[in-house]
Amino acid sequence: MDQLHVMEPHLPTLEQMQQWTQVIGRAQQLMLEQAAGMTGQAPPFDPEIVARIQTGFADEGLALWQRFLDSGGLLRDTPEPAPAGSPAARKDRRFSDPAWTEHPFYDLVRQSYLLLSDYLTKMADAVDGVDPKEKARLRFATAGLLDAMSPSNFPLTNPQVVQKTIESGGENLVRGLKHMLADMEKGQLTHTDGTAFELGRNIASTPGKVIHETPLYQLIHYAPSTDTVLETPLLIFPPWINRFYILDLSPEKSFVKWAVDQGLSVFLVSWKSADASMKDMVWDDYILSGQIDAIDTVRDLLGVENVHAIGYCVAGTTLAATLALLAARGEADKVASATFFTAQVDFSEAGDLTLFVDDEQMKLVDQLSSGGFLDGRYMAATFNLLRGRDLIWNYVVNNYLLGQDYPPFDLLYWNGDTTNLPARWHKDYLTQLYRDNLLVVPGAISVAGTPIDLKNVKTPAYVQAGREDHIAPLESVWKLTEHFAGPIRFLLAGSGHIAGVVNPPSAMKYQYWTCEEAQATIDEFLAHATETKGSWWPDWRAWIGRIDEKTVAVTGPRIPGGGKRKAIEDAPGRYVMQR
Repeated sequence: MDQLHVMEPHLPTLEQMQQWTQVIGRAQQLMLEQAAGMTGQAPPFDPEIVARIQTGFADEGLALWQRFLDSGGLLRDTPEPAPAGSPAARKDRRFSDPAWTEHPFYDLVRQSYLLLSDYLTKMADAVDGVDPKEKARLRFATAGLLDAMSPSNFPLTNPQVVQKTIESGGENLVRGLKHMLADMEKGQLTHTDGTAFELGRNIASTPGKVIHETPLYQLIHYAPSTDTVLETPLLIFPPWINRFYILDLSPEKSFVKWAVDQGLSVFLVSWKSADASMKDMVWDDYILSGQIDAIDTVRDLLGVENVHAIGYCVAGTTLAATLALLAARGEADKVASATFFTAQVDFSEAGDLTLFVDDEQMKLVDQLSSGGFLDGRYMAATFNLLRGRDLIWNYVVNNYLLGQDYPPFDLLYWNGDTTNLPARWHKDYLTQLYRDNLLVVPGAISVAGTPIDLKNVKTPAYVQAGREDHIAPLESVWKLTEHFAGPIRFLLAGSGHIAGVVNPPSAMKYQYWTCEEAQATIDEFLAHATETKGSWWPDWRAWIGRIDEKTVAVTGPRIPGGGKRKAIEDAPGRYVMQR
């Protein structure tokens, strides 16, 4: 007899089955009341749809219990599988351990939970006649609730935890408690072993120098690794809501190192984590004193007319505004090309993040920003909520219940290295862009008194999106192609917001899709796109080469600290170290 049978559960009684039914009924009633509150009237459900959902749930539920009882319940040796096509038959990574299907009790728990999840999800989708955002909020809340109530999250209904507790004599729960208390003390869920990484040694370690510093950012110039480089330098703007080294992780994953090895003069902005001194900073500062200042600094240092610019996520949104401002000033030639990593300018289909910009959320942001800046842990928690199953509950099980040691993983180390945000600007960003979608309205936003219009941007652009991006959805990133007037190459990468970008050729992972002819809609792009295995980075490098092929020798200012901008300190610099 295996050890799981030491804690053999008893067959549920009729009273317990009735209680389970009552729990489902209460959950349904709460959803009906929530839906009614959206409109102030009777719940806006189509009676026929609701009846069909309820009938299907009842039939599936009765069939599940009948299979369970007919096959001997907990006394049987092997569970009765759910019929193909049933919600309870679908695969789910949370229940990948064989015990979930091999042990009758856990199989019953698993199938019951999946059946209930399917029912409540369908009920949320059945809400009709309400504002689409309200319906999306209900759907999001339902998904979050279901993820939280998964039986895998509780020690007595997770066979792996039960087995581990028996084997270790409960030591796993003691270690888990230690992990949980440590996380409570620092106010953040831990994903990886932070002691395994050191900035400048095995992460953010590409050689370079800080050659310019302002109260907002440091400018890093990376040391060339080739004898000649493209004359037009590359200037990278990472998002200021995270640390820059997502693009300079371990050497084998580093986009920065790869770009240097491709014969590019690479510069990168390391944004300062906000403190009280930055409480009055707004978008104008990030455009004028940030991006344009960096562009002019690099141009002056190397004596070149323009730069190739990259903007990642929110820095890409800002780069679009910067290009529009330069166009309005007659200075568009300062940027030879612009590349956008998972960036949005039109937020009409921006996904679940739009659920965090209502009045109540803005009040919360105000409360959390009394010092003039928003603690980065708030943003980290928000992003974790978007993928709660993977970024919250998975770690609750592994870290707290199973008491496992944290694995060393550079990407997760970066994910937990939070950055503070200027409160005033962060709130403006959420309201003006995510909520009111003003960036795509000509003249609705002004920078330093100059109205901007994205339609005036004619700079050649490379727009990259992630097929599974939950932060900047594919459909939302595509909209950027509808607002610029210049030539655009759109590329769809496999995976999501991070892995879709950080995908070096050496990894031989994922794929990307391109169309050599421009397409009018995202659906047309998907219908005509050609798939290519592996990293999209070489495609981008070839695109840069078609714009600019002239090279120069690596001498003087092409060497960090070798020109009029003397080295201040070694990369990665002080700003990325500040907490």
